[in-house]
Amino acid sequence: MNDYKKRMSLIVRNVAEQAWNKPLRSSGLWFHSDVRDNFYYASYLFAASLECEDDSQFNRQEGKQLAEEVLGRVLRLQNREPKSPMYGHWPLNLEPDPEAASPHVLPVELMGSLMVFFHHKFESDMSEGLAREFETALEHIYQGGFFRKPLTVCNHHEAKYTAAKLIFGQRFGDKELLEDGKQSLRDTLTVLRREGMAEYGCLPWFWHWTQAFTCALELAEEPELKQELHALLDELWSLRTDYYLKGAWVGAHSRGWPHDAPRDGNVLHDYVQFGDFNLSEEMPRTEFAGFLFYEAPEAKRQLALNRSEPTEVRKVVMKSVDDQMRQLHSYAYVTECFAAGGLWERVLEFDNEQLRWMFSLPVRSEGKANQLYFFHPGEGYNPSGSDPRHQSEWMEVLYHKNVVLALYPLPESADAGGREVVGVLPEGEWLYESEALYGKVDEVYFAIHLSPGTAYDIREQSGYHLAVCRGDGIALTVEAVSVRDAEHRGIEQLKAFSQRMSKQKPDFKTDGGLEVVYTGWTTEDQLCLKHTASGSSARMINGAECTFELYSV
Repeated sequence: MNDYKKRMSLIVRNVAEQAWNKPLRSSGLWFHSDVRDNFYYASYLFAASLECEDDSQFNRQEGKQLAEEVLGRVLRLQNREPKSPMYGHWPLNLEPDPEAASPHVLPVELMGSLMVFFHHKFESDMSEGLAREFETALEHIYQGGFFRKPLTVCNHHEAKYTAAKLIFGQRFGDKELLEDGKQSLRDTLTVLRREGMAEYGCLPWFWHWTQAFTCALELAEEPELKQELHALLDELWSLRTDYYLKGAWVGAHSRGWPHDAPRDGNVLHDYVQFGDFNLSEEMPRTEFAGFLFYEAPEAKRQLALNRSEPTEVRKVVMKSVDDQMRQLHSYAYVTECFAAGGLWERVLEFDNEQLRWMFSLPVRSEGKANQLYFFHPGEGYNPSGSDPRHQSEWMEVLYHKNVVLALYPLPESADAGGREVVGVLPEGEWLYESEALYGKVDEVYFAIHLSPGTAYDIREQSGYHLAVCRGDGIALTVEAVSVRDAEHRGIEQLKAFSQRMSKQKPDFKTDGGLEVVYTGWTTEDQLCLKHTASGSSARMINGAECTFELYSV
């Protein structure tokens, strides 16, 4: 039985209590950094004031009144000048004066459709004044027509346009707009099935896909349209379950915000869907996870919840790169305790906000990181180490089950990261030795071997450690072993694990290029990754050539 309704109610109540306890600014709003947060928090407070029990942390009548005041304040910030090119839009950042803030294209994309849903769900409980405010705002959104755009690249923006076409077309009896939305929906489903999700591991934007189309499904009236929305949402949640591990999104990420690196923080939709980890008090993206739910296909959902046997996930994604379609190959190895994997090829992503490979643990409490990875810093990297994203192109990888091999053939002209390779180590018990790092984090041991001559410094960050590595010709291997598997092999402490894995050292070569040969302790498979001075690369598993196409498709 899926008790998702209880988990949704918990989110509603928690966000509502945060809203109630947060002092208003002189503007009559809680947040100036993002107008949408005011709408989300006020929506939860409004809903909780109708549904909460007597032991709630706020007065129901006063809570409802406060929510209505904030909602009305948000709605009135809309640009309602028909001749304006930003007609129907809201500002995003409200500093220093919300009344003077310029309209922005982003807020209405998701918030506009959610406003239709919220008005539909709670109109009978609203004051007449607030209900009129919603009706007026929705009329201006429709007339502004931000969603009247063709489907071209099938990204999260266009997913929200498509959902909005369906929602506003139906609400305002616009048959032409509704038909446009239906065709965009069919085309989107075709692209996903034929080419995969080009926005792989893209957070929080993947959740915008699911929220937008779940919202459309909640409001849809035509049976055929509902069926097509079911099909698309099945695709989206099937993808999510493939890369799911107790709140973590494993494998490569094309984009992500700092609260998802090196810890999976945007977890509310996962919490509602799966419920197999504790809900954190910190909720960086509340949006409408407490209101909108679509149950993942049961077989896929059960596989994600019960990973009794390791699973290898291989996918091909088509992505437009420099106006040409390229095949990208992703790999993930998912167990009940950890996962490993990433993207074989490297492409430049928007704002270079990517994580190309990682080891993932289940979501952890108290803000502790649950990701482990190494990279050479590229464009956009913050040297403070507080935002360990933005990787350069200088890396070659080999993924095989619980092992990752990586080479960093840095040229003299290496960009923003200079000659350093940065490692992210989740907070836990670590032993730092010359050219090796051994760790125990929750139920997983890690053995990291560095190429000879590589020196490193350990820098403490909130919830994780940075291993800043320096040297000529940096290469490394990482092997993860569950505590239970180690115990079956006679290993019961980190010290014993380090002593055993010190006998498993790789063979590194740095003359005429970079090469590492490593035999996995648990798999006994021999892995070889080589990068020559001329720029060519080779990957071998047990003496057989390993290509992207052979290994990942």
